[in-house]
Amino acid sequence: MPELLNDERGSERRERTILLVDDAAMFRELGATFLARAGRVVTARCGEEALEIAHALHPDVMVVDLFMPGIDGDEVCRAVKLDPELSDIPVVMLVGVDDPREWGRAVRAGADDVLAKPISRVVLNQTVQRFMRGKTPQGLPRIPLDSAVQLRVNGDVALGRVRNLSRGGVFVETRRELVDQSEVGLQFVLPETDTELDPTARVVWHRGRSAMENLDGFGMRFVDISSALVRKLEDYVFDRVLDSGQPNAPGMGVVA
Repeated sequence: MPELLNDERGSERRERTILLVDDAAMFRELGATFLARAGRVVTARCGEEALEIAHALHPDVMVVDLFMPGIDGDEVCRAVKLDPELSDIPVVMLVGVDDPREWGRAVRAGADDVLAKPISRVVLNQTVQRFMRGKTPQGLPRIPLDSAVQLRVNGDVALGRVRNLSRGGVFVETRRELVDQSEVGLQFVLPETDTELDPTARVVWHRGRSAMENLDGFGMRFVDISSALVRKLEDYVFDRVLDSGQPNAPGMGVVA
């Protein structure tokens, strides 16, 4: 079991445990080094081993590569989320190919967050720390936005406005009624750039229709999106977070 440490007040607290799962020894070594300050890092070489360790240690966070021999990462994540003893463990999945469908695999499996390889040391630490600071994880850095968006819903097209943005999703206002947990196609351009986004996104929450503009608001999480676009989003958001004087910009140092 994880070691019990004494804090400055003399009370006992359980050391935070991170389970890092990857079949590549180099990534396990680098990842363990990068995450050493966040807590105790335990590694697994495959999905089967990861599930055994998860049952034995009940880690605070799992960081799992999508592609592995035997059980892939999305199967590991799905098994964790369906197991009553493990379902409260946050799972961060790592995607190393630039294919929107693979990103979607991770999201649909129930991953709490998804990161693209190669991963910066700071982004990896910030992501893990988001899930280790209490029962409710900190939200991703988010910026206000005002961009026209086209929504594709069951073969139909609707219009709306993107009102804010993070690397993980958007808040959209539209007159079109959308069903919770449904997936829709989005198409919009990042202001001040020529970057066009064409992901699918899942409706995860709904704000009631505003009386003044007669618009419904929907929080959406990106599902099928390329790693390259996620990196552009990350840079776009953090550049504007920096310009606003807020902290938490990513740094250098990558895990392949």
